Parts: sequence; structure tokens; C-alpha cells
Amino acid sequence: MTLSLEQLNTASPQEAMQLLDGLYEHSPWIAEGALKHRPFASWAHLKHCMALVLKDASRDAQVSLIRAHPELAGKAMVRKELTAESTNEQSKAGLTECSPAEFEKIQSLNAAYNQKFGWPFILAVRGPRGLGLNKHQIMATFERRLNGHPDFELQECLRNIHRIAEIRLNDKTNCHPLQGQQVWDWQEDLSQYSDPGFKEAGQLTVTYLTDAHMACSQSIQSTMKLAGFDEVYVDAVGNVVGRYHPSVTGAKYLMTGSHFDTVRNGGKHDGRLGIYVPIACVQKLAQAKQRLPIGLEVVAFAEEEGQRYKATFLGSGALVGQFNPDWLSQTDANGISMRDAMKKAGLNENEIPNIQRKPADYVGFVEVHIEQGPVLNEMNLPLGIVSSINGSVRYVCEMVGMASHAGTTPMDRRRDAACAVAELALYMEKRAAADGDSVATIGQLQVPNGSINVVPGKCTFSMDMRAPLDPQRDALEKDVLNALDEICNRRGLVCHREATLRAPAAPSAPEWQARWENALKDMGVPRFVMPSGAGHDAMKLHEVMPQAMLFVRGENSGISHNPLESSTTDDMQLCIDAFEHVLHQLA
Repeated sequence: MTLSLEQLNTASPQEAMQLLDGLYEHSPWIAEGALKHRPFASWAHLKHCMALVLKDASRDAQVSLIRAHPELAGKAMVRKELTAESTNEQSKAGLTECSPAEFEKIQSLNAAYNQKFGWPFILAVRGPRGLGLNKHQIMATFERRLNGHPDFELQECLRNIHRIAEIRLNDKTNCHPLQGQQVWDWQEDLSQYSDPGFKEAGQLTVTYLTDAHMACSQSIQSTMKLAGFDEVYVDAVGNVVGRYHPSVTGAKYLMTGSHFDTVRNGGKHDGRLGIYVPIACVQKLAQAKQRLPIGLEVVAFAEEEGQRYKATFLGSGALVGQFNPDWLSQTDANGISMRDAMKKAGLNENEIPNIQRKPADYVGFVEVHIEQGPVLNEMNLPLGIVSSINGSVRYVCEMVGMASHAGTTPMDRRRDAACAVAELALYMEKRAAADGDSVATIGQLQVPNGSINVVPGKCTFSMDMRAPLDPQRDALEKDVLNALDEICNRRGLVCHREATLRAPAAPSAPEWQARWENALKDMGVPRFVMPSGAGHDAMKLHEVMPQAMLFVRGENSGISHNPLESSTTDDMQLCIDAFEHVLHQLA
């Protein structure tokens, strides 16, 4: 029997408990606590209520819940003592068919994990896609998490338990995230393309106008055409543009999208999620032969990360008239200029000024994006509404001291470039923390030609400083630069610095933020508003038209710019649903 929301909301307390039986392993108290909040506005509302019950429970109760779960490929499985739900999950992951060597390894991992943490390793083995992780993925996750801190592992186990319950609820309700699964599959398919050297290592890296980048472009174009877009083309900087026409000729368009280039050894969802979610919405409109009073323009921005050339936000910047012609002379690590790369890709640099958009033709810009941080993951929330994108400033620097013998140079006679940068890094950490929501990072730090027995005479490094408001960012920058000057003067060093990026903060337009808020309210999803510490293409479009963003929860503590970057098809489905709600608000 398929469970319906109405059935759950109207059932007696005892019947309702039976309907939710098995969601949490041998722990009916979670469902019992959540049912006190009936009626539920949506399944997402129920999931949130269950998460809150567990969050408010004592640590002893949380640990007891974890211990109620069987070990993966453990003795209970061998004795066929698992619940029907656990048997199904472990079977789909192939754990019921382990070889003797695989079984022995998993048993060893189970023992090591239990010894370290005092509870069994918990992993939602059906995975973010819902179809099941393979044994290699499970053992790799096992080994990685063995290095975790007990407090973190406790919460990670609980988060995986919530994911297990979510998938079990999908089975009970026969409500499977079909569009979310399709968006997942589109991103997975696109991840097959990677730059040479990285592809062979099994890593995802797609930088501007490489062969892998061009293959991604072709794939996105094909997906847009099959989805039902009226126009699909590549513009003068390599952006892929899909337009779905409005019901009325001459009507304005809503622009949306994100980037498809990646950082080196990055994740599959950064940027790309924001391309495929609106494509899924257009596909649904096209299949229903439905038009909106506004058009929809989806832009897959060709470059955002600044990995091949020093031209961050190249794709979105060109649309607001901020393509710098000097960039064309920049060369990559192989000496290939951007101009030559564009020629090879068939792009006409003379057409770049013509792709600048007229703001009067658009109602605004919206972007959906994986959060790239731990907040939503820690709060067990699937979506977050962005209030503002932090303003940022970046520097590349060279600290110059004096190289000298590490054994013969007294500590008070040294002009150590690396120690100076280390001191600066600690100051930046302390200064940014004093603001509460500012951040400051030295992400690159090298001692060129350094030797184990030589006091570093030169050190190259980067600085990245961000804050929700420009005055706050500027104050942070001023203090850091003053500290840098003071360190140099005191230590007898010289620092050469170059500002490479200065991006203003981009507060969300109130009316567009309200549309996201209304969407989540209608869907029964908890409303949560947060700033974005990362930069996004929305920052550029913000300069010429109103914008607002929606974040999607990331798995694995929300890690991003990392192969572990992930999200679930269920959260992607909620994102698609929210996007559709925004479109219907404009209808």
C-alpha cells in the first residue's frame, strides 16, 4: 500500500506510528515525537520534524539509535537477522555478496571503527542517487571516516541515518525524485570530460576552452535541444545559451544559470547544478506545451573559476560589459594565449562587445547552487535562501627576505620570508574571526626552490578576504595590509603585492528573495536565510539587474571544490520544485 500525506495526517496516533514503522531502525520514538506536529504540509515537513526530534534528543539517545543499526556486512547479516529494510539496502550495495577477502576487510574496518568510536559505522549505502553505492565506494568512505573526530562522526552517523529514513520514506510513499535523478544523471554524464592528466588520474578538471571544456559545451547544447529550448547557441566567449520563448512576443526574460568550468580536482555539482535545474524546468514546460508570460534564458557560463587564465567570472562578466581586452594576451601554463585558445574554439573576439545584455530586456537573474559549506548539512535543511553574496578581495604576493644557512644563522639574525607569512596568516585568522562572519585565507603558500637546510629567502602566497558588506571587507583588508607592513618593517623584509580581484558584495533583491521564500513556504520546506561566502556568477549580474540565489544542501559536511562534493537527488528535486514555484509566481 502506498502511503499518502493525507492518510498520515488523518490517521490515529497508533495507526500513524504503524505507517511510519521502520524508518528509523528499532527507534519508533523519533516518529512518535514528530507526529505531535501534525498536520504535515509536505513530506519535507515531516522529515524536518523527525530531524528536530533527534537533534533535541540526549547524546545517550542518539548513540543508542546508532547502536540499533547493524554493522555493514556484519554478523547479523550473515545470520540473516537484519530488518527487511536493512537487508534490502545492504543487498543493493552488493554487501550480501562479498568475496571472502572483501568480507574480511569490512569486518576489520568494522572492528577498528567500533574500537575508536564506540558505535557501529553508519552509511546510507543506497547513496545520494538512491540506487546504491558499490563496495569500493563504501570501503573508501569507511577508511576516510576512520580518521574523523568522535563528535563529528556522531553527527555524520546521524545525518546518514536521516538519509536512510528519507529513502525508506520514498519507498513507503512511492514518491521518488524523478527529475532530481535526471539532473543527477546529467551532471554525472558531464563529469566524464576532464582535462588531460586529470582524467587519467580519475579527477575532474575542466578549464576554459580545453578539449574537455568544448566537449562539455557540446553536451550541454545537446541536452538543451532535447529538453525543448527554442534557441540554443554558443556566444563569443563560449557561454552556452538556451532560450525558451514567452507566450507573448516581446516579453521580458528571466535569466538564470551557472558555470560549467571547474577547479582542479573539483566536484561534479559546483556550478553545473545551476545549469541543469532550470533545464529540467524547461523540459517539463515543453513536454506540457506550456508557455509563460516571460521567457526563460538559461546560460551555462563558460568560465567562472579563473583556473586557466587570470580572468575570473569571464563568462558572466562579458554579459555585463566587463570583458577586459587585455585578457586576450594572457597565456596559460603552456604558453597558449587566450586569443589563440578562442580562435581554436571557433570564437570571434570581435563579437564579444555584442553579447552584452540590455537590462531592460530582463526581469532579473536567479541562480541555484550547491551550498559549498557545512551550514545546511549541519542543520539538516535541504535548501537555504541567500541574503547576500560576500564582497571579496584577492592578492598575489611575494615576500622577500634573505636566504641563509639554517645551521649557522642565529634566530635573531634571520630574515625568514616563510615565518613572516606564517605570522601574517595567524593574524588574518584572528582578525577575520573577530568580525564573526568575515573570512580570510592564505590558500597558496610556496617557498620557491626551498631546501631543508636553508632559511627561506623568498615566499610566494595569496590572500583572500571576504565579508557580507563592502565596508566590513574594506576594514578587514586595511587591517591585514597594515599588519603586513608592520611585519615586514619589524623583520626587515619587503613584500610585493598585486590585487587580482575586487568584487563588491551582492545583496539579494528583496522582491526576488521573497519569491524564493514564498516557494519554500508553499512547499512546506523550512525557511532559512543565509549569506554566501563563495563568489558566484550572480555577483556579476547583480551589477545590472536584480538577483537572488537558492542554496542546495551538500553532503559530506558540505565540502566543495573537492571530489567528495555531493548532494542527493531528493534535495535536487526540492530545488527543482522551488524553481518551478518561482516561475509560476511570475506567470
